[in-house]
Amino acid sequence: MKLPTEGARWFVHLRWVACAIVFAAVGVAWTLRVIPDPQPLWWVGAGMVACNSAFWLFQRHWTSTRENVDRHIALQILCDVVSLGLLLYFSDLTRNPFLYFFSLPMIIAGMYLRGRTPYYFGAFVTLAIGGVMWLEYVGVLPRYPMQFVGESLPPLAGGYLIATFAAFASTLWITLYFAKSIRAYVDRAHQEIRQKEKMVGIGQLVAGIGHQIANPLDGVQNCLRRIGERVKDDPRLTEYVQLMEEALDRIEKTTKRVQSFARPRGIEVEDTSVNAAVEATLQLLGPQHKEGITIETELGDVPLVRGDAYTLQEVLFNLCMNAIVAMPDGGVLKLRTFSLGPHDDLNPGDVAIEVSDDGVGIPRGNLEKIFEPFFTTRADSGGTGLGLGLCRMLISEMDGRIQVRSELNEGTTFTVILPRAEHAAKETAKE
Repeated sequence: MKLPTEGARWFVHLRWVACAIVFAAVGVAWTLRVIPDPQPLWWVGAGMVACNSAFWLFQRHWTSTRENVDRHIALQILCDVVSLGLLLYFSDLTRNPFLYFFSLPMIIAGMYLRGRTPYYFGAFVTLAIGGVMWLEYVGVLPRYPMQFVGESLPPLAGGYLIATFAAFASTLWITLYFAKSIRAYVDRAHQEIRQKEKMVGIGQLVAGIGHQIANPLDGVQNCLRRIGERVKDDPRLTEYVQLMEEALDRIEKTTKRVQSFARPRGIEVEDTSVNAAVEATLQLLGPQHKEGITIETELGDVPLVRGDAYTLQEVLFNLCMNAIVAMPDGGVLKLRTFSLGPHDDLNPGDVAIEVSDDGVGIPRGNLEKIFEPFFTTRADSGGTGLGLGLCRMLISEMDGRIQVRSELNEGTTFTVILPRAEHAAKETAKE
């Protein structure tokens, strides 16, 4: 995800406010005699104004490409950390409570800059502040202490400097880590939203195509019925007409099924037959499976479950397509439904749907990652890594769960487990 390019310009405007605050704070501190010699601070403030003026004048001419934005934001962050470091050094860095203001440019760096650049800024600030503290402690750099009324200047204690530096460095890096983590999360969420929007668009396209097929199909069926009335005295032609009518009926059912499957909808949990969902999925899957792949079913006498029929079909369709891809040389795709026994699960009586293949299998190291968003081993063939993650999310929304077991070169089995309907659970309890 690309954050708005206007951010580089917005930081320039925001920095004018920071410059005004610096001059106001130095003026107040000088008036109260907290800072004996404000001249270095005035010079730093003037340098901030000069740098920001250069950014403001130059921003009118630079193009808003990603590289330009990154470069300008990096330069502005560098200007900020140097200016803030000088301001703190000339106002008693080791005791200045504004030392933790370094977190602000780290947040900006973590959110806007890509790659390792934010960590370079974090390392630069950490080393610079630590170096200044050490040089002040050994007497190489002069101190510019703040002096409050009635307070004598305390000497620099090694333990105090170590504790202050540890608190500063940990705060800085924790802030940087969270900023980078939030940026990564926003990027993943943005990609997932884009993928879902794409899927919705595909669903609308499929529904539109089905609608365009359905309209002329009605006309063809009506014409065929009239032809059948004219040739009913000819048995051979009548048989041909019946075959054509049956074929058109199958096309019509398939079109309606595709339209129903592609239509966007929310999840409506109700009593659902898993066997009916499996059969509907196989009808939808019919023309998709490759040559050499045999589909077998073993549908048990299972109770109704609490779920959404269309969502369950979507999950099963995804699992079946993955199984087919996992069998490039052919094989057996098996769908099985059964009720869990008392020794199978913590909730005996729940209904399980197994989707098994005897394909290439999943490496053990990938079994824990396959449900993570964007993890895919088929990126070259167009895989997005969202299918299994979406399946787990949909199943969890129906209070179910999904499990997987796999062996290399032997096959994979996905098991979807859903809670049985309430009335079915009561009947089982009575028995």
